[in-house]
Amino acid sequence: MDVTQRVHIAPVSAEYDRVRCPIEEQRADVVYLLVHDDPDAVPPYVDDLRAELDEGVQELTVVETDFSDVYSVLGDVTTIAASHDGDDVYVNVSGAGTIPAIGATIACMDVSTDATAYYVTPESYTHDGHDHPITSGMESTTPIPTYPIDSPTPDQIAIMAFLADPAAVDERFETTRPKKSDLIEFARDEGLSFIADRNPSTDKGAFRVLDTHVVGPLVEDGYVTVERVGRRRLVELTERGENAYRAFHHKVDEA
Repeated sequence: MDVTQRVHIAPVSAEYDRVRCPIEEQRADVVYLLVHDDPDAVPPYVDDLRAELDEGVQELTVVETDFSDVYSVLGDVTTIAASHDGDDVYVNVSGAGTIPAIGATIACMDVSTDATAYYVTPESYTHDGHDHPITSGMESTTPIPTYPIDSPTPDQIAIMAFLADPAAVDERFETTRPKKSDLIEFARDEGLSFIADRNPSTDKGAFRVLDTHVVGPLVEDGYVTVERVGRRRLVELTERGENAYRAFHHKVDEA
């Protein structure tokens, strides 16, 4: 029988107790420490934190991410949370500053993530964060209210992943801007559920299914554009779509 684990995800930079205390107090089984991918930006006492936590948990993993990029943090948190489906997942949003906090909080809003964000109030603010952590002690932990959002579906992410790789598109269709009919062909070849489950018998039906379940919602969210060139309708990923794909790329495996 599977045992539910307590999983803590914590972006960490200039903090120590704000990360350590809730993990120890709640007796976490599995811990993920997210650290900046620039080694010069990681204070030396983070290694001490890692060593101390490693002694008290079943599993500890350090993940390097870009703390200057909301989508990098968002993507790593959603990916980790998705790998612990059925476990109790908690995300500390107070250990690494504003941008990681925003990315981690948004990740917890995704209805498919099923993770709880929390904020740690320290006992005192004491140092500058370079040689010593900014704060010390833990006064309390507070769950962060989140508002559920719907991220792209696995089928939509699969299409976005294809659009995000112009070389793959060009190799397959000799263009970097595929037509809607190209996306239908790709979906059929990959067995994407929006086509496979409905199996439209006509081209018109296939286009309707594509628009209803993939292209239409992605256009509405600003993730793709559709440009009419003659009789063709060319589909292209936007910058916002590229960021969304980075944030939820783990869903490709679910498609």
